[in-house]
Amino acid sequence: QVQLVESGGGLVQTGGSLRLSCVPSVSIFRFRSMGWYRQAPGNQRELVASIRLGGSPNYADYVKGRFAISRDHTKNAVLLQMNSLKPEDTAVYYCNAEVPTDYSDYIPGGYWGQGTQVTVSS
Repeated sequence: QVQLVESGGGLVQTGGSLRLSCVPSVSIFRFRSMGWYRQAPGNQRELVASIRLGGSPNYADYVKGRFAISRDHTKNAVLLQMNSLKPEDTAVYYCNAEVPTDYSDYIPGGYWGQGTQVTVSS
């Protein structure tokens, strides 16, 4: 069973920065896609950013120019650098990872981490 461990959340003031890290229990080369989602109280979980193996990043409009997702192969991690944070970025951030559909451990929707809280104060 694949496990994803997130870290890097916390409390920051408006305009500040945080960097989230997601480390899987297997090599990140195993995943065709990795991404970050977030869920604020009362809201549905939404995509923040994703990146495919060998592909370009994909961002939600509300984080373009502020957030950057990357795959760090030396650390076996997917990172989310968050700059110019706003109070509306406050949410629990979840890491998601998908293996190819022909892999024996493929599951629809991919694997999820436990989430890390990001709180931006005004």
